[in-house]
Amino acid sequence: MEYIRSKDIYLLMRDVLKLINPTLMEHGSRVAYMVYKMLKEENKYEEFELADIVMVATMHDIGAYKTEKARINDMLQYETRDSMAHSIYGYLFFKYLSPVPDLAKIIMYHCRDYDKLKTVDYDYKEVAAYVNIAEKMDIYSNTMGTQFDSRMFQKQANTKLSAAGLERFYQCDAKYGLIEKVKSGDYKQELDEIAEYMIFNNEEKKQFLDMLIYCLGFVRESTVLDTVTTICICEEISARLFLPDNEREMIYYAALLHDLGMIAISKDVIMAPRKLRPEEIKHVRTHVAVTEEKISKKMDEEIVSIALAHHERGDGSGYPKRLTDQQISLQQGVLQVADVVSALVSKRSYREAYPKAQVLRYLNDEVSKKRLKRQPANVLSESYDEVMAHVKVETANILKMYQTLNAQYQQVVAKYKI
Repeated sequence: MEYIRSKDIYLLMRDVLKLINPTLMEHGSRVAYMVYKMLKEENKYEEFELADIVMVATMHDIGAYKTEKARINDMLQYETRDSMAHSIYGYLFFKYLSPVPDLAKIIMYHCRDYDKLKTVDYDYKEVAAYVNIAEKMDIYSNTMGTQFDSRMFQKQANTKLSAAGLERFYQCDAKYGLIEKVKSGDYKQELDEIAEYMIFNNEEKKQFLDMLIYCLGFVRESTVLDTVTTICICEEISARLFLPDNEREMIYYAALLHDLGMIAISKDVIMAPRKLRPEEIKHVRTHVAVTEEKISKKMDEEIVSIALAHHERGDGSGYPKRLTDQQISLQQGVLQVADVVSALVSKRSYREAYPKAQVLRYLNDEVSKKRLKRQPANVLSESYDEVMAHVKVETANILKMYQTLNAQYQQVVAKYKI
């Protein structure tokens, strides 16, 4: 069953990264549009191939979320200084986590001077050269305003930039008004229409959504571990309840996406080493509405309903809709229990992680008050040790991936003497 369209995978990733930093993602979208128009004019790639390139070109600066936090809003500064750092991290991110690793080197090479790039043996090196040109055009046109003249880059032809690529850009700018379109925002509808040609199978979609979990780590790595913990607990409860495969899959996606909105919550509030004030609690609760905004009309409606109910409680005291037990499905109840336990077993800025006895006592109390569903809570209580052993393995895998990315990053940085 198709729970999300290929196009919506792209739109969801773009929207979530825009939540983290709108400046960077809007820049990526403009660059992707210009690259698309330049490549389209060559008539070398099929539309579905161009669509995949658009995905990668949009995310070409994804490494900057990790390496350039201090100057990420100053596009000119971070693109003209130590640009290889974010290119390398972005390349590794796509290589290890995305279903299109063959396109990852576009990210690696997009800042490389063309006189060095042209000797590289890589099928998509000219695409990387086009990304470099489009990036320069976008950054400098935004920085210089009316003083900008795209012909200023002609002096870099065949040294820093591809001469053929520059001519292609000038041709497309004259024909389509690229600079004016990206300035006015008129390109956006066309860019979204390109995404209609994206074709990902279910496994590839899952890989992209799993990659989205790691994107949450650009804001707080603890969010990644919390999400993985919740997913693991959901999977274990669902298996022990003998739920049908399609229901288990829906719960999986709901667990994966349920806390996307937390990246919009102030770090000062999340990390506060004290009990939150009423206005801060109200702010935290807005994460459900943010999640709804990002996943509604993209994901299957039932998955959305499961994800958005993770803070509802059977006695009507939950939020945002104050659902009662009769209105809460078993699938929603599974995620509620998993989310609660994930929070309890994780260390917070204001408390230590709960030990097993305290977690089980809390679950029992919540069930007796009819705040949590009895079935999933009892199943978890009865299999607590086995479930948490699985959680430990999966979170260790996440940490191992982070370690692999960082180790590879340091090796490449040393190689290029960054």
